[in-house]
Amino acid sequence: MSDTAPGRRRFLQGMAATGAAMAIGPVTATAAPIASPAVSPPPPVRTPMAALDLQGHVDLPGFRVADTPWRVSEDLTHPDGDLVLNDGARACVIGKRTEASYDESPQPYLGMTLAEIALADADRLADRLLARGEPDEREVRLAAPPVASKLDPENYYGRLPWTSFVGTPPCADTMPVYTSGSTRTYHPDQVFAALHDPAKVARRREGLLGGWLPAVHKVVPLDEGRWYDVIVFADVDATDRFVVQTWHRTALVEHGRFTHVAYGHSYPAYPPRRQPPDAAAFYAALLRFHDLWQGELHGMAAVHGGTPGWADMPRFAFARERVVRPDGTYPRYGAVDRDYAGNEYDGFQDTFTSSLHANLEWGRFAQATAVLDGYFTDFVQPDGMINMRGAETGQFGLTLSLLARYLAYTGDAALLRRHRGKIEATVALLGELHDESLRLAPDDPGHGLIHGWNESDACLFPDPMLWWKPYFANSAMAARGLGDLAACWTRIVPGADVSAWQRRATQLRDRVQASVRASVRHDLSPPYVPPLPGVTRTFREALKQEKPSEQQWPHRAYAELLQADVLPADLANLIVDAMRGHGATTLGVVANIGPVDPGSRDMLGFISHGYAQQLLRLGRIDEYILFLYAHRYHDHTPGSWTAGEVSDITGGMPLFCMPAQMTVPLVLRWAFVFDEGDTLWLGRAIPRAWLADRAPVGMTGAPTPWGMCSMSLRREGDVLHGEVQLPDRAVPGQVRLCLRTPPGKRVDTARRDGEPVRVTDGYVTLTGAPGQRVKVEALLV
Repeated sequence: MSDTAPGRRRFLQGMAATGAAMAIGPVTATAAPIASPAVSPPPPVRTPMAALDLQGHVDLPGFRVADTPWRVSEDLTHPDGDLVLNDGARACVIGKRTEASYDESPQPYLGMTLAEIALADADRLADRLLARGEPDEREVRLAAPPVASKLDPENYYGRLPWTSFVGTPPCADTMPVYTSGSTRTYHPDQVFAALHDPAKVARRREGLLGGWLPAVHKVVPLDEGRWYDVIVFADVDATDRFVVQTWHRTALVEHGRFTHVAYGHSYPAYPPRRQPPDAAAFYAALLRFHDLWQGELHGMAAVHGGTPGWADMPRFAFARERVVRPDGTYPRYGAVDRDYAGNEYDGFQDTFTSSLHANLEWGRFAQATAVLDGYFTDFVQPDGMINMRGAETGQFGLTLSLLARYLAYTGDAALLRRHRGKIEATVALLGELHDESLRLAPDDPGHGLIHGWNESDACLFPDPMLWWKPYFANSAMAARGLGDLAACWTRIVPGADVSAWQRRATQLRDRVQASVRASVRHDLSPPYVPPLPGVTRTFREALKQEKPSEQQWPHRAYAELLQADVLPADLANLIVDAMRGHGATTLGVVANIGPVDPGSRDMLGFISHGYAQQLLRLGRIDEYILFLYAHRYHDHTPGSWTAGEVSDITGGMPLFCMPAQMTVPLVLRWAFVFDEGDTLWLGRAIPRAWLADRAPVGMTGAPTPWGMCSMSLRREGDVLHGEVQLPDRAVPGQVRLCLRTPPGKRVDTARRDGEPVRVTDGYVTLTGAPGQRVKVEALLV
């Protein structure tokens, strides 16, 4: 495979050195199958003209839709001014919000050197950011240079790295967008030569039209009141199977006016056959683009409040998934380049599990159904093996757990029944691997623990069996998946005997707990837990001394072990402490672990949400919030939000992968709504800083195993108002609303629907009927 980015090189550096759940906890399905109502296209999103103030807007050329004239105006007093299309009565308002693509920090790395951070066992950046409790969002953002802020062509074999891409659901490919706004077929610097200047472009700001639409917006400042403004989006009317047609607007803005503007479509002009489009064609296409994507994301859950951008990131992630996946549903790990848009990656288990889980958590059931059905049809073989080069053993168990979650959320037993044979074969595969381990000598460290590859890339080495080992995560995920599926399988196959599955799940869970406990190295500080039993070196020591090492890719092994949630709290806390203290996290996010290098300490963009989920379960909320902030600001390109598989903290451009794009939607969702056994947590990890003003913060339409629910918190002076709509199908054993107080405040007394209620560890317990609205008021002091 090609090696086009420094982060990817470090992800695979072990190869070169040789020379050669989430909320997946117990899920209970308590309701009858959920009916799937007929879906009609939603009405276009419009704002009454009477509600708008267009003073200061500049009129631009209009267009017609059928017989209706549409006017176009734009606020050009600043780069983030609204673009408004209106028919005289209603308006399509397209907002803009850009972020600096360059490093704004006066002192990177919080005053430390990169070498100090990289060589330390401890996560020194995380330690510094957490020293006062909940981390400051701005301080986290400025703790290291942002992704793609320092691009050296030598790191990309002389090719200019792209920082975003566009496309449409029907198309089977994507189109990269480079730093200047060029694509591979259209170059605005042919009209605006200054955009060919890397120094100017390096000081750009980037964003997305409408906050989350998959349309690239770039601003290249010149001086006060002057900038180049670049917009690129895919043509949603195009029918090409592989060619992404694109619309372009490039303008020089000077003191509130366009002094030069060029419109383009896909290619440069070739007169007389191909002429540049006019403004009317561009704005008409923009309206169709806006309406199509609003319809694509219609009906999903939504968050509100918080600092700018958070509410938009999940919507953009799901829009991007529809762009990346051919026909919107066929799996792709990456985009644009062979790494990772080649078909050899299509069956990668992480692409499936991250997509299924995220779409379920945000109520995108139709997409979840298509993803599940497509994967089991095309990439799961009749014997339970996957149609992909290298299986990751832990992902088989995770798949089973997510099938149980799918049933609990959607009630769709019919789809799972259709794939019954393959599901049962997956269960049998794990059973065979476990039985093999039980034939080992009782004193063998791997006795009773499932052996297998933990990482897909193991299959690329001359001797892949070096990694056919009893990683704790293999058995932990199997225990989780078997237990979760056994708890609901009789809804799929009435009368089925699942006792053997339950016994095996218990046996695996007990063996993992005993082996982890026996493997703890209390001679180190903090105590160290290896990713598999029977090893004597830490992973840093092993990667230095063993070429290759069976402890390669320990980041996946740790993240999956914690995600499975089969360990008691004392062991889970110990592993989290060991990871932070022995080099397995960067800025509070799971690190991409390789040999120690004074010039790098990388962050793992995908997989790592399992680690965050365990932080939430353990009540380590400050660390959870650090993870959320750090992943947004140091694994995504600023403004354009392209997520990296592995991101460095020096400003390089990582390789995009779709599972990394799903991390923030998962972690953000759980901050608001998270189920754990028969307990539903609401608002458990909302940053306290988001409640400092009067704006409400909450989530609406969040799916749970008990139905849809909503929650909101709002501060009004010294009173914190909470409003919850309980799940609409059934009420969990406990519903806990966390009263996240603003900085410097605490709860004195609280009332639930006007009656005094006890506050326990910062939360109140809610009761009521399914779908009931409950109000809470808390007095702050």
